Amino acid sequence: MTQDRGWTLDERVSATVRPLVGLGLVLVIYGVVRRNPWPRPFRLRFALMHIAISAVLSASWIVISRLIEALVLGWGQTVPYEREFFLIGSVAYVIVAGISYAVESTARAARAEAVAASTQLAALRSQLHPHFLFNALHTVVQLIPVNPTLAMEAAELVAELLRASLEEQRDEVPLSDEWRFVSRYLAVERIRFGDRLVVHETLPSELLHTPIPAFALQTLVENAVRHGAAPRVAPTTISISARHRGSVFVLTVRNDGDEAAKPGHAGIGTGLTRLRERLAVLYGNAATLTAGPVEGGYEAVLTIPEGR
Repeated sequence: MTQDRGWTLDERVSATVRPLVGLGLVLVIYGVVRRNPWPRPFRLRFALMHIAISAVLSASWIVISRLIEALVLGWGQTVPYEREFFLIGSVAYVIVAGISYAVESTARAARAEAVAASTQLAALRSQLHPHFLFNALHTVVQLIPVNPTLAMEAAELVAELLRASLEEQRDEVPLSDEWRFVSRYLAVERIRFGDRLVVHETLPSELLHTPIPAFALQTLVENAVRHGAAPRVAPTTISISARHRGSVFVLTVRNDGDEAAKPGHAGIGTGLTRLRERLAVLYGNAATLTAGPVEGGYEAVLTIPEGR
């Protein structure tokens, strides 16, 4: 029984050089793919172009490999099998190009999805500003005939709110930043309602760094003011709280005596609808917003996943 002989020096050099050269050509193939996107509809010229490039790169693989081998082994000592390596190079080109096109297609789809999501968020944010501005200016208009001095003070606060809302371009903000904005909004509404508006907030300091959608808390509070305090003569209490519940962050806004809790109310308002749409874009199904009547009033609960 004969024993298999070990690899010669020529074969060992070839087994090292040719894969390394092949790896370098993989980068070239990926560059070709990026410069020549997959056509829709498919064109014969596109296929012929790749056939030609495949032949050139396969021949280049052999030539470059032989040159390096000649530098190591000396001229005339390189390993043959050019035909086999040319065939392997052609097949490898098809495989690498196919994988590269699949990767590029996935990346383009992800970029398109990100752009679409960003565009949708911008559109929803642009809808939020007029909605909020109308409500805030309505407060100022109602104050003008009653108390012009307070109306002027309210107008200055509204200007600050509008400036802050237009300058805010982030999709998520820390709870502390959102509460600072909401506090200004409530200052406007307190001018309007006076003692009829009572606010209790429970926002633990350790939760103030938690990121939430920009204007999310403001939307919930504004909804509570519009449907809670505005229709009533009696005082309305709005309770704002934040807490952890397992792996989610829970933000709750509750008010007593809400008109929305009464039979025949139209249901969830425009602000909450827009907020739900933004949650779907930002978090998919991982975030929820529930709103409806509870015993003694109306409650909106926002849950956001943490550690994303």
